[in-house]
Amino acid sequence: MQQIDFYMVDAFTDTTFGGNAAAVCPLTEWLPDETLLAMTRQHNQSETAFFITTDSGFELRWFTTQGEINLCGHATLASAHVIFEYLNYPETTIHFETRFVGPLTVTRNGDWLTLDFPASGSEPVEPPQLLLDSLGISEYQEVRLGRTYTVLLASQAQVEAINPDFDLMRQLDQKVCITAPAQTEGYDFVSRFFSPKAALTEDPVTGSTHTMLIPYWAEKLGKTQMLARQVSARGGDIRCQLVGDRVLMSGQATTYLVGKVLLR
Repeated sequence: MQQIDFYMVDAFTDTTFGGNAAAVCPLTEWLPDETLLAMTRQHNQSETAFFITTDSGFELRWFTTQGEINLCGHATLASAHVIFEYLNYPETTIHFETRFVGPLTVTRNGDWLTLDFPASGSEPVEPPQLLLDSLGISEYQEVRLGRTYTVLLASQAQVEAINPDFDLMRQLDQKVCITAPAQTEGYDFVSRFFSPKAALTEDPVTGSTHTMLIPYWAEKLGKTQMLARQVSARGGDIRCQLVGDRVLMSGQATTYLVGKVLLR
């Protein structure tokens, strides 16, 4: 019987049941992909992160219940939290190698962990009617397409009020982000993120989407440092910074569960 350490971490929050939960499993060597996928489905979280130790740091992979994905912010933050808190890691910066987006780093400063990710672009598009119908809107400020559809709405209140029709949204074959200027004091912009074909149709806090939102809002607001709030039911805060073609996303994390996976 093989025993694997298991952690469940709430990322982009300093309180239990906030932010976005991720499962994290440190491995001594890579298991078959079908085993990693079966473990992820058993965990039934939006993402499970797996990593192994290498000569230069760690190799990191992310899985959803549908398969391996190319980038996940909150599960990277959760993995760094595990390494810093439970693996006696002596440095302040963790170096991750990934299969799809190259090297990533996470740096610790007190309780805050900063992800250094490549920025993502987006272009304005004419929205398909199906997108508007799935969101239940007829008016919008702008629609862009990059990693996902991004719909700019007029206000935070409108973002918070959206009640998507996920049956319609599944027909888009695309994930959807909605965003607006923040009305809450101290914040610059807010967002929500919908992944209609995933186990969780609304993602609580989405680091990968902020790789696209940060450059967009930096240009729109004329500033490179911002505070973002993802206004999902669980909610989460992200300190954002645009540095050239990279984005820095800082958040906190808290452990919910520590245990063992037993493979027979």
